[in-house]
Amino acid sequence: MKRFLSLAILLISCMLTEAQSGYNIPITLKPYKNTYIYLGYYYGTKVKALADSALLDANGKGVFSGKEPLPGGIYFVVSPRKEILFEVLIDKQQQFSIAADSATLPNNVQFTGSTENSLFQLYTRFTNNIGNDINKTTTEFKDAKNAKDSARLRNRLKQLTDRMQVYRDSLIAKNPNSFLTVLFQAMKEPVVPPGSKHPGGKYDSLYAYQYFKSHYWDGISFSDGRLVRTPFFEAKLEKYYKELVVPNPDSIKLEVDHMLLYSRSNTEMFKFLLVHFVQKYVNPEYMGQDAVFVHLFEKYINTGQADFFTKQYKDFMFKRAYSMMANLIGQPAANLELVDTLDKPTPLYNINSEFTVICFWDPTCSHCKETVPKVDSIFKAKWKNEGVAVYGVMVDGGKDAWKKFINDNNLSGWSHVYQLPSQQKEEEAAGKPNYRQLYDVYQTPILYLLDKNKNIIAKKLGYLQIDEVIDLKLKNKKSN
Repeated sequence: MKRFLSLAILLISCMLTEAQSGYNIPITLKPYKNTYIYLGYYYGTKVKALADSALLDANGKGVFSGKEPLPGGIYFVVSPRKEILFEVLIDKQQQFSIAADSATLPNNVQFTGSTENSLFQLYTRFTNNIGNDINKTTTEFKDAKNAKDSARLRNRLKQLTDRMQVYRDSLIAKNPNSFLTVLFQAMKEPVVPPGSKHPGGKYDSLYAYQYFKSHYWDGISFSDGRLVRTPFFEAKLEKYYKELVVPNPDSIKLEVDHMLLYSRSNTEMFKFLLVHFVQKYVNPEYMGQDAVFVHLFEKYINTGQADFFTKQYKDFMFKRAYSMMANLIGQPAANLELVDTLDKPTPLYNINSEFTVICFWDPTCSHCKETVPKVDSIFKAKWKNEGVAVYGVMVDGGKDAWKKFINDNNLSGWSHVYQLPSQQKEEEAAGKPNYRQLYDVYQTPILYLLDKNKNIIAKKLGYLQIDEVIDLKLKNKKSN
């Protein structure tokens, strides 16, 4: 009898566990009825996606439910008109209910069975009230008539922001293990000690920078996948790389590898970070940072650690990576075995000059029509006397249009070249990369700057920026 009883208890326990797996969130949302509402989530700063939908009945009641648990993060309820109504925290507890009236949102949302969301609702109400005061004071500050009013309002703004932080700190102290505490830590920025606490007893900007950077990620775990589904973690990440990381490729690689190493225990975070870094550096903001993308490709993508990318995106990354590998800053430029306007061989490496500017252009491209004559003007007025040669590569547009543009604009003194169709066919048959791949030419015009040994100094800059680099190189040469 006891054995049967224990089996029955075990069966009931298993049934309860099964019933409680996944998520079940009943919702009452007035005044909506007989219509769909939606449960969405943040994915970084720029992406908002839908996780589920619920059909409300005639009494405005519906249920968000699923057999698999939702990944933790900040979610939001969306109206039938696709408007975000209010936010919801999703963590381990995914069996709770919501009641709200759209007429009095966001302050009247009621959560039952979710301590996290009850705390979150209290915080939302507090921040809404403080936020209104901050906005009002900010407006008054902008319209201040004199220094006395400005000082008073500045002090008022500080008091309000301090109140906000004190409230957050109190919630953290009372609920140290809550998801809300994790979110507060992620939003918090380090406070640099006053100058009197710096080495030597006076303000030190280097110490302040190092302190701020070393404490920037305090309380944040790169193995916590819940942060991926928030609207502020990616913004914090962007600020770190923009303001605190030295923008040279080697420094960035160290930081990126460090973060990816610590995120490996959480698939969601690892995936998010790798995608973020790939998208950031595949078309980087600063010249030379494409070396970071090549590093990511070689260390993570080409080693099978990024199976979550689609085949189409993988193909794109392979093409971009192999193009970038051939033209990284400081490396020798690939030789170009091209011919001139008379089909006479004019290889790039036959150009003997202190500097060589390669200009990839198309005589039918509107941007090229504007830029190429300006390149020619600075070449004749300045570059030619500084030992700069221009190697102009016709990418598209046809030989006749190319030669006409050269003559009409008197582009003399250049080495004008193009690729014979027969050369292109031979390369394709042999499976060799062509100059478009070797120089990552996917638009026109594109300018490269090479030194006398044909090493790449600069690339994909405007002609005035190229001129600045040439001036800097010449200045450094004279000083040495």
